[in-house]
Amino acid sequence: MFKDLHDYLYHLAPEGGLPMKPVGITLGLALLAGHLWAWKNAEKAKAFLREFPRHYGLGAVLLTIDFIWGMIVLQNMDMGEFFFLRKWFLMLVPAGFVLVLLFVKEFLAVRALGSLLLLLAGPVLASAFLQPQVTRLLLPILGYAWIIGGLYLVGMPYLMRDGVDWLLARDGRWKAAVWGGVGYGALLLLLALTTY
Repeated sequence: MFKDLHDYLYHLAPEGGLPMKPVGITLGLALLAGHLWAWKNAEKAKAFLREFPRHYGLGAVLLTIDFIWGMIVLQNMDMGEFFFLRKWFLMLVPAGFVLVLLFVKEFLAVRALGSLLLLLAGPVLASAFLQPQVTRLLLPILGYAWIIGGLYLVGMPYLMRDGVDWLLARDGRWKAAVWGGVGYGALLLLLALTTY
């Protein structure tokens, strides 16, 4: 079951994989909904962003999602000439998951979010790979932004705290971020419905 899911997400199945149109529609709707909610509930959204970096409970939930997804990928990915290391990784990753939960409590939510962004980017990039439409580039742009952001969040999680402080320091920055997300989501949704 998990092998079929893995192959579908990463376009390794003989019959193809996750289609670009539903990916575009889903991401467009998610961006629209999230940013419109943040606009309508600005104070709640700002409070959530301030609390998120040090929220251990959310970090544990996100890290658990990362762990399950990572184990599925690790179990099924082509490791090439390093295939003989798979059994070691399958033992070390669960141990690492438990150790991180117990001993890396500082900025756990930020690190787990960064890991999730890295995992999410793979299926998004796979869905747009070698597609003929020029408009498909909206998906890789988002995917690579997640990869770059995810690497920074995992490696330097304090940057999210500093970034949130910078974003919330001026109302114009907040509005630009919210409406930028709304615009990108609306454009992605429109193009997914009409060109994908």
